[in-house]
Parts: sequence; structure tokens; C-alpha cells
Amino acid sequence: MAAYCSPAATAAPHATPTPLPSSRKHITMCLSPKLGSSGSQRARLASSSSAPHQVRALASETAAEEAVGPAPVNVEYLAAEFAGHGVAFEPVGASCAVKMALRNGSMAHLLLPSGLVTSYKPAMWHGTVTEVLHTKVAEGPGGRAVIRGGVSVDLRCAGADDAVWSPSGAWSLRDVRGNPSTKIEIELVSSAPGNAATARCVVTLHPEALATELTVTNAAAASSMAVSCGVSNHLRVSTPDATYALGLQGSEYRSVEPALSEFSIVPPDYRAAAAGQQPARRRWADRGFDMILSGGGSGGADDQPDGEEDDDYKHMTDAMCRVYSHAPREFTILDRVRKLGELERCSVIYRFIWVELQGRRNSVRLHRKGFEELYVFSPGSQYQWYGNYAYVVVGPVMLEPVVLGPGDTWQGSQYLRNPNL
Repeated sequence: MAAYCSPAATAAPHATPTPLPSSRKHITMCLSPKLGSSGSQRARLASSSSAPHQVRALASETAAEEAVGPAPVNVEYLAAEFAGHGVAFEPVGASCAVKMALRNGSMAHLLLPSGLVTSYKPAMWHGTVTEVLHTKVAEGPGGRAVIRGGVSVDLRCAGADDAVWSPSGAWSLRDVRGNPSTKIEIELVSSAPGNAATARCVVTLHPEALATELTVTNAAAASSMAVSCGVSNHLRVSTPDATYALGLQGSEYRSVEPALSEFSIVPPDYRAAAAGQQPARRRWADRGFDMILSGGGSGGADDQPDGEEDDDYKHMTDAMCRVYSHAPREFTILDRVRKLGELERCSVIYRFIWVELQGRRNSVRLHRKGFEELYVFSPGSQYQWYGNYAYVVVGPVMLEPVVLGPGDTWQGSQYLRNPNL
């Protein structure tokens, strides 16, 4: 595990190139509370007594741009500049798919300029590969087809002037490193207007894991900056009714609404059970992920957890959306059911073989660094098996932003480990 649990925080020795034309758009500027004067490294951006702050969805700068869409990525340039290393580049609409493949069979796909990881297929113990991530094609602005789900990063940097910047949709490819025998690293970079902040994301495909390592630097000369971040992993399962979260016993949790971003998948009829909650609990449920990433709590009675997880083998059959505090740095999502069609197609003489296969159930282990909290969402089990809503979402988040002084750097990372080898 040591081979892939060391954060990649050191900048590459070469300079950052000019961002691609396709990655200059989608910079978010929205209202946010001002930073306080406290020098602590973790500080809240808002208090429970203040009015809710408006956070606009990540979008293009104008309606015309939404209709036309972003400028296409120059796939030929990327292929010529970064060829080799076990990486291929293919156009996907106006985006570019970066395809990584290792010799042990593990594969992963990443989209530019969004930075969305759309596929992770680790090598399995039975000699084939299995898709771990869940994605869905939906209709986006201007009627364009957009891909949602996968692994997405929601990163926000708030300055003292109330401006909030996010690199979402504005990542540029800086470097490709590694080889098919060991690991492949894809390094993405993005800079705030005026270079007030820089963000770096390294996605690494290991033989036994997929790593996402983030670095944010406050490049401002005199002002502080608050960093909030969450990573959403849409994991494919047979059905939430056969899915369990292992290792969360004793963790405190808050009930929230599902995380909403340009990459989120949420059933249209999903409703959080907030009717019977106290006002403080409903405040969390009403604002959901925006409450989390804008530091919506302020301590005190209103910020107390809803409960403590009493099950170390948490069944995800019911609709649920929680943020866990004091959770272990590593936990496991286990899917106990394999495709019934495969079992039904087997003749009676081979049924004992499939019993053995079911004993090696599919699972994904999530490890995090630099994040104090954990987000867990299940849409419930009322939907079709292996359908559009046969998934669960897990990922590291922050209940409190990290305050960076001039020149300071924050690092955070997550690792999707494949224990099925």
C-alpha cells in the first residue's frame, strides 16, 4: 500500500504551459462569506445566524456559450505532445478522453477539460477486469450530451474579497509520466484569474489502485484564502440492497441532501426524510453539499451530529445521505451479488463453481488523506438492478474549510484500492 499512499505534492520541474483554448471557460465566481481574522488553519466561512449565501452552479459565462458549448480540445496536439507511457487520446464530442492501460489489465479513462474520471477497470482475481465506476449520459446545457457520475472533484477557493474560484471544467494537461509496467500519472493544472491561486490534480493508475492527489497553493501576495473540497466516487453496484459499508461503526453522522454538481447523478424522485427533523437538522438537509463546501456550520448546538453509526456492516438498502465525522481513514464498500443472468446460464453441473465465485465478492476500499469527513449516499433499492440508479456514492469532504496564508499549500488525496486481486 505504501507504493500509492504517498501524496504527490512536489511540482514538476518544468513550467506550466498556457491552458488549452478549451479549458479557459467555466470559472465560477459566486457569493461567499468573508474570511475571518483568525490565524487558525481550519476556520468556518459562515455562521448559522447569517442568511444563506447564494452559490451559483458551475456554468458557462453566458447563455450563448451554454448553447454552443466549450471549444473542442486539440486532441491531435495532445497525442503528439504526450504520446507513449501507455496513454491514448481520443475525441469525445468537444472533450478529449485520456485512456490509460497497464500490462496487468487495469484501465482508466479521464475527460479533458473537465477532469472527470469516467472509467476504472481494475484487474480482478479471476483474470478479467471489472468496471468499478458508474456513469450516465444525460442532457446538458444547449441539449448537449454530458457524462455524469464517475470520480469528480468539487474544489472551491474563497478569497477575502468574497470571490470564489473553482477549477471545475478548466483543467489543462501538464504532463504524462510513468509506463504500462508500473504506473501511469496524469497531471492536470488550473489557475485562478490573476494567478491568485493554483490547483494541481494528479490521477495515477496503479496495478492495484486509482489515486487522485490534489494540491492547492495560495499565490496571493498579501491575502488569505479558504479552501473547501469534496471528491465524489459513483461506484457501480448490482443494487444498494446488496451493498454494505464496512468500518463506519462509532462514526458520528449528519443527514444532508445529496451532493449537487454538474457531474452528480441523483434520482429525480429522491427526497430526504427531513420532515420530522428539528430545525437545525433540516438546515443541513435543505442545503446539502453546498452547506458543506461553504462551511455552513458554526459549532454549538446547531452543529451537533444527528447520531452515531452503530453498525460496522452498514446495509445501504434504504435511501440515505450522510456526512460522517471521526470516520476511519480507510473503509470498504462491498457488493455481495453478482449478475444473476450469469448464474442462470450455467448448467447444473457447474453451479458449485459459481458458489465459489460468489464467495469472492466485489469490493472497493477507499483511503483518504487531508480530509476529515466522509460523504456517503445511497439512492435506495427501489430501482432496477444494474440500471441507471444501481450505484452508491462515497468520498472525502470537508465540514470546515482550510485557511491558507500567502504562499501556503494544502494537500489532499484519495485512493480507490482494488482488494479483489
